[in-house]
Amino acid sequence: MEILLYIAFFIFGTVIGSFLNVLIYRLPRGKSPLKPVFSFCPECGTNIKWYDNIPVVSYILLKGRCRNCGHRISIRYLIVEIITGVASVLSYLKWGLSIDYLFIFIFLCVIIAITFIDIDFKIIPDELNLSGFLTGIVYTFFRGDFTVLDGFSGAVVGAGFLWAVAYLYMKFRGIEGLGMGDVKMMAFVGMYAGWFGALFTIFVGSFLGALIGGLSAYLLKALKTKWEI
Repeated sequence: MEILLYIAFFIFGTVIGSFLNVLIYRLPRGKSPLKPVFSFCPECGTNIKWYDNIPVVSYILLKGRCRNCGHRISIRYLIVEIITGVASVLSYLKWGLSIDYLFIFIFLCVIIAITFIDIDFKIIPDELNLSGFLTGIVYTFFRGDFTVLDGFSGAVVGAGFLWAVAYLYMKFRGIEGLGMGDVKMMAFVGMYAGWFGALFTIFVGSFLGALIGGLSAYLLKALKTKWEI
């Protein structure tokens, strides 16, 4: 019985992941996430039939291509759906079917959408930050260990810290080192995580960013050296 619940929550997550793919594609391009209602092939513009839009399954059966024109569809669509499905299952494992599951899953969905948009376009849409921030406010009224003041203190500390970094970087280097989208995102994260969680997120994120950046630079240098030889 429990395994059926896991499958159900995974399927639910993939359906939401399919909608996140719509947001990831449309928001940074200035398109409405609700119009047109039906998904369409970005190459030929043909509306995708419902049976070709089943999360995960359709992508695999169609081998990642549009049925109409054969254009290859980015594997990102499949990855987003699977990640969101896993996020749904993990949220259920931690909080069960509860109000906490709902809001934490919303939080993870917004983070997923932000991450993939930032990877592709290096921007974070205000719509996502604002949606996350507002749901964070609502969530504080349902939490027993967290008040709305804790949320706002987290938002102020998280956003304030990054704003200070951006301001100082601009002042001393004369160039933008951090976008305001990141500052707004930390207001949203802080509303959920509180001041300590916001700072923890910033420092862990900075560490991982430096680590991945350093490894990437090392690998690129090693490949370049090997190619020259």
